[in-house]
Amino acid sequence: MADFADTRVSLAGKGVVRGTALTAVTSSACLVKVGGITVTARVATGLTVAAGNILLLARLGSLYYAISVIPAPLTSTPATPPPADASAPDTGDAPPAPKPVTTTGTLTCVPTATACYRDGSWRSDGDPTNSFDIYQGRYEGSSYGRNTGAAFYGSKPHTLNGATCTKATVKIKRLSAGDFAARSATLRLVSQTSRPGGAPTLNESTSGPSLAINASTTFTLPTSWGQALIDGTRGGIAISVSSDDPYIRLAGRGSWSAAMTLTLSWRR
Repeated sequence: MADFADTRVSLAGKGVVRGTALTAVTSSACLVKVGGITVTARVATGLTVAAGNILLLARLGSLYYAISVIPAPLTSTPATPPPADASAPDTGDAPPAPKPVTTTGTLTCVPTATACYRDGSWRSDGDPTNSFDIYQGRYEGSSYGRNTGAAFYGSKPHTLNGATCTKATVKIKRLSAGDFAARSATLRLVSQTSRPGGAPTLNESTSGPSLAINASTTFTLPTSWGQALIDGTRGGIAISVSSDDPYIRLAGRGSWSAAMTLTLSWRR
């Protein structure tokens, strides 16, 4: 007698069909629903089947063979991010790094002493107050030696230690001495912060302003000079030439209250 399954119309269709596994594999077979009908399908050797898998089935006569598990369709849905920590408050975007604080200012340094060195000693000329006018060169026809005048600033510039000098100026006034033409003193940086026992130690040099008799000005020094005074490697400003001329006299503390006043502009 013929098998009824060989003659009925299959709801699952013929050839290769798709079905849903209802059970896992037991004794090389599993139950599969195909087109609403539950059938027993033999499972290909080595194929792992779990309930719910979509199977590709081959039908031979009344028998179904599970030959492959159809993978789940690809999706463009982005992965779900991990849940946020509910205990952490939402602080929003991180704030930008704060800008560094820059401090600027100016420091005015009145010289603690103005003095003049000549013939191996400091000139007094009856002035014991360290307020002497400062000279450079030698008076014409004089038997005295060559002059080197200096202003000393003590420790005040060094109170800015660690700051960067942005500008340095000094107030200069020329007094009567030498000829009446406009002349420039040669400025020198001095190592000492106060008047030494011997000659001042002269270092860097620059040409000062050209001044007529009784003229005054605020002269801009090299910024590096201001930095050296701040750092403490230099302590004063002198006027000095290696020859006798030009013979120049600049006001000291006793002649002009602003004489050789140093102003340092700085930032840190």
